[in-house]
Amino acid sequence: MAKIKLTKNEQKVQKDALKMYKRYLPTLTLKKQQLQTEIRTIEAKAKEVRAQRAQLEKEFDEWISVFGEAEAFKPEMVTVQNIRKGTGNIAGVTIPIYEGADFSRGDYDLYETPLWIDLAADRMEKALSLDLEAEVLDEQVRLLNKELRTTTQRVNLFEKVKIPETKANIKKISVYLGDEQVAAVVRSKISKKKLQAASDAKKEASE
Repeated sequence: MAKIKLTKNEQKVQKDALKMYKRYLPTLTLKKQQLQTEIRTIEAKAKEVRAQRAQLEKEFDEWISVFGEAEAFKPEMVTVQNIRKGTGNIAGVTIPIYEGADFSRGDYDLYETPLWIDLAADRMEKALSLDLEAEVLDEQVRLLNKELRTTTQRVNLFEKVKIPETKANIKKISVYLGDEQVAAVVRSKISKKKLQAASDAKKEASE
């Protein structure tokens, strides 16, 4: 605990600081709760997106196996050209928002490849899009977790350090000022008694 001045001015400074901590603490606590809720929501969404991706891959493999020409489709036939992202804001944190992607398809001979290749490419694009969406959701969680750590540290600082410390400082100053006031009264009474005694002695000497 830092050394403080035991004065009325310092007492006011400490009281003002305590008011500020108590005013901001509920806001920080609310922000912490909001971040926790949003993180859980986004994590659940990411899990759902990955489940969709896994289901799509399962259906894709089963679908291709029906044709007995699985080797005809090559993953490199579909590539990501551009990822479209916007921005959003949660509890003051700027986060990326997945808005879609542009894909390109490699050249392949329409006469030498099976008719289902185009359908397979469509499904591959959807699978890649789900992968990209999950990655953006992961980035949202990372950014919000970072802000949550900072906010939690501030809440703990106010609750466990600043507010108790300031209250202790105010009490210490109040006790000191109270003792000083009592001491001043005692000194005043002693001084009055001495003056009265001196006055009485002077009167007796003059009689």
